[in-house]
This record gives sequence, C-alpha cells and structure tokens, in this order.
Amino acid sequence: MFQGSIYQKLILPSAAQALPGRSTLVQVSGKHYVNSIPLKPPFRAGTESVLLGMGCFWGAERLFWQQQGVVVTAVGYAGGITPNPSYEETCSGQTAHTEVVLVVFDTQVLGFEQVLKLFWENHNPTQGYRQGNDIGSQYRSAIYVNNETQLMMAEQSRADYQMALWQKKLGGITTEIKMNQSLYYAEDYHQQYLAKTPGGYCNLQSINKTAFPDYPKR
Repeated sequence: MFQGSIYQKLILPSAAQALPGRSTLVQVSGKHYVNSIPLKPPFRAGTESVLLGMGCFWGAERLFWQQQGVVVTAVGYAGGITPNPSYEETCSGQTAHTEVVLVVFDTQVLGFEQVLKLFWENHNPTQGYRQGNDIGSQYRSAIYVNNETQLMMAEQSRADYQMALWQKKLGGITTEIKMNQSLYYAEDYHQQYLAKTPGGYCNLQSINKTAFPDYPKR
C-alpha cells in the first residue's frame, strides 16, 4: 500500500505531501535485547546521545552496541515530517524520514570524535538517497546532533573526511547534519534485530577505511 515507486522514494515530500501519521507512539519493549538497559530516556548521568543514519538500521545498531563505552542503542525514524510513522510508511518515501540508530555513549569511555569515526568508516556517505543496493530517501546518510558542540564537531569531521576522500579521488559526501531532530522509535521487531536474527541482512560497508586511519588528529 505504501511502497510507492522508486521515483517517489528519491524525492522528499513537502509537508503538504507527507503522510499524516498518527498521534499514538509506537510501543517498544522496555529494555535492550542484548544488555537489558532501558531503550528510552532518561539515560544515566555522564552520557550523551546522537542519531546516526547509515542505511539499513539493523547493521548500524549492531555496530554500535558492540562498542565499548556505548550504553544503549535503539533504532527508529528521524529527519522527516510524519509523526509516529510505521516502517512501511517510512519505506514509501512519503514521510521524509531516514532510518537511524540512537547511540547513547559514556563520554568518559568513548568520545564523540570516536563515535563519528565509526560512523564515517562503516558506510558510504557519498551515495545520496541510497546505501549500496538499498535505494530510497530512508537510507540517506545523516547525523542528527543534540547541541552546538556536537554540531561543530560533526561538521568539522565531515570536512576532514571529505578532504581525505578527495585525496583518494573518491566522491562528494552527501551526509545530512542537523540539530534537535525528533526520534520516532521503530517497531519492536526492528530493535536489536541482528541479535534476535543472527543471520539477518546487514548492508554495512566502508567506502574506503584506509582513507582516514589516523582521524582524529587534533
């Protein structure tokens, strides 16, 4: 019903064109399937969070829950218009959202620069509205930050990685960076999907990890 055409998935809808969504929140289980930490705030003191779009959110979430210093992860939809969208609605391209992983990290163990390094090195940020064989605006690369410091660091990291890619004669980064975007949690079966389904699909791949092995340098 909501799948739409490939053409529709490659053009973000206006507010007037977007699906209306709903006022009710998607219900998710209270705790992380792997580490039993609550999926929703408030999170413990000493943590920060960021929303990262890296294509299909299943593999992106697993990448981060496996990192030392990451307290909890969850997947959802962000950066768009439709309130409380379903997975099918998001996949139609008519909500303007992209698939994201919420990463909550202990700043004494894992710095934001290291989170950004993992982000850049584990997907292809140059492909626009796709990631590999997954095509549509819901797969676009994105960093949605929560404060001005994160915004400055994310924009600087994008510039640094772009320079590294150009030096390798690789493409231009299309990653979207915005502040204070709402997270709509995805349906429960998507949460920690690759822990529940170990052989499930994962599309994570790097454009060229060797382009920036020494980042951050400052």
